[in-house]
Amino acid sequence: MKFAAELGYHGSMKALRFLAIFAFTIGFSVVSWPEAIQAQDREVPYWATLRFDQVNMRKGPSQDYPIDWVYKRKGLPVRVVRLREGWRLVQDPEGTQGWIASSQLSPNLGALIIGDGLAELRAEPAASSLVRWKAEPGVVGDLLGCRQNYCEIDVGGRTGWVLAERVWGSGEM
Repeated sequence: MKFAAELGYHGSMKALRFLAIFAFTIGFSVVSWPEAIQAQDREVPYWATLRFDQVNMRKGPSQDYPIDWVYKRKGLPVRVVRLREGWRLVQDPEGTQGWIASSQLSPNLGALIIGDGLAELRAEPAASSLVRWKAEPGVVGDLLGCRQNYCEIDVGGRTGWVLAERVWGSGEM
């Protein structure tokens, strides 16, 4: 009560209001962490995508290690196989492994068309379904989901179902 007596009634109310707002702000910031931070607290292995147009892969889990590879494909899917503080050991579609800062990864699922020749993207997840368009190996898009041995992908607003065996970025770990 000494504090309230020194500040007066209005001062103590202001102090309580400040504490309430401060507590709310702290609570809200914990709940609303960016999705990238929350997504990095998952069990490995898991799929992620490159967040930026240019991402460095390093030989070890810190800025002190040399850059081993520079990726220039935003949205490229990678398999996260190990966690170490703010770093992720990832595997790319070629099987190369290295360390990428977790801030450079997105929890969004991605798809990379693999295999030989054009991949047919169909209207429905069935071989008898209408072919909407075809994609070359190396095309990257968003992975929307998989079922019946097909995966639905979105490439620049064009969607279609492609055989799951033609997609790197989905499937069992």
